Amino acid sequence: MNYPLTLSFKLLTLGTRLSVRDAGGNIIAYVRPKRFKLKEDINVFADENQTRLLYNVKADRVIDFSARYNFTDASGNFLGSIKRQGMRSLWKTNYQISDAGDRQILEIHEENAWVKVIDSLIGEIPVLGMFSGYMFNPAYIVSRTDNTPVVRLQKQPAFFESKFEVLMQAQLSQSEESLVLLGVLTMTLLERSRG
Repeated sequence: MNYPLTLSFKLLTLGTRLSVRDAGGNIIAYVRPKRFKLKEDINVFADENQTRLLYNVKADRVIDFSARYNFTDASGNFLGSIKRQGMRSLWKTNYQISDAGDRQILEIHEENAWVKVIDSLIGEIPVLGMFSGYMFNPAYIVSRTDNTPVVRLQKQPAFFESKFEVLMQAQLSQSEESLVLLGVLTMTLLERSRG
């Protein structure tokens, strides 16, 4: 992938629409989750027309605080999973990403929990809330189990969409890169739905 990547949510549309673009502006992933699902089931496509399926992300149970989200490719091959660290994530976002052998290889954690708290509080204040997306921008670090950072996800200032920039911090294998992309997409969708 050609970094940095940009994740953007369109705010003025019905339903969630998330696109991922590379440094050249090319779409590399597009997500439009189905609405009113009790159990998360997200298809990741290669284009906005949703003609070429790349991946599927599916929860292992009905929406739950510590559900596990399994990643499969277009052929249904299991690639790995992501799981939110329940009580540990109440204050500071924390997810574990496992590979196809169910071994934890990566972790996503929030850089500074106070930024998200202040962003959420300011966002609820009339008029001032319109500018919260410009003032407070949470960041997340994806690291290996030895705490080596591999990717940094930073919310960017924006008015009519939520934008995140994904910066590479270390070299990744192709399988790690797929797991990072799926993990970041899933975490961003879940955290966005939680506020």
